[in-house]
Amino acid sequence: MSDFATRRVMMVDTQVRPSDVTKFPIIEAMLTVPREVFVPQGKREAAYVGENLEIAAGRVVLEARTLAKMLDALDVQPTELVLDLGCGLGYSTAVIARLADAVVAVEEDEALAAEAQRSLSAEGVDNAAVVVGPLTAGDAKHAPFDVITIQGGVEVVPQAILDQLKEGGRIGAVFMEGALGVARVGYKIDGAVTWRQVFNAAAPVLPGFAAVRGFVL
Repeated sequence: MSDFATRRVMMVDTQVRPSDVTKFPIIEAMLTVPREVFVPQGKREAAYVGENLEIAAGRVVLEARTLAKMLDALDVQPTELVLDLGCGLGYSTAVIARLADAVVAVEEDEALAAEAQRSLSAEGVDNAAVVVGPLTAGDAKHAPFDVITIQGGVEVVPQAILDQLKEGGRIGAVFMEGALGVARVGYKIDGAVTWRQVFNAAAPVLPGFAAVRGFVL
């Protein structure tokens, strides 16, 4: 067993399982996907630490606990199409691809997107595609989606994204207020998305997902 494989088991045993993540497909995906492949070369040694790992300015791979709990709450099914917004270097996409029928990953940083596509292909992830474009635009071409995940912090979720969620679909995001955040899952019922809080988490706010600050006297 490689050193990384040992760390992967440890990550699941110390960060994922104790966080009440019990769905076998999620555990299995996190035990299988080599997280170290989806982080910058110089940060591979830190791939399994229990915190968000910076991959570019203001961009992170969400800590394993946050991603696992989010996926647990979203309950992705093997027949479903998932939109993974802000996929970065593709780790979340690789994990979700093991749970879903197919994943469309959107990344606006061209260098990250190219690297993500390379790594996903190298790992044989053939049910995921990386699309380059603004995160706030999503991917209307392949909409509607059963599930949407946002791989970073948000203050607001643009209507364009909510419009791409199928009726009865779920969306997960980490809502930030200052340094504190809470992961929420939104459910689309009768065309409107209703959010509920799931657990505490934090992540840098993604470009385009900050609230517009009004002028206050």
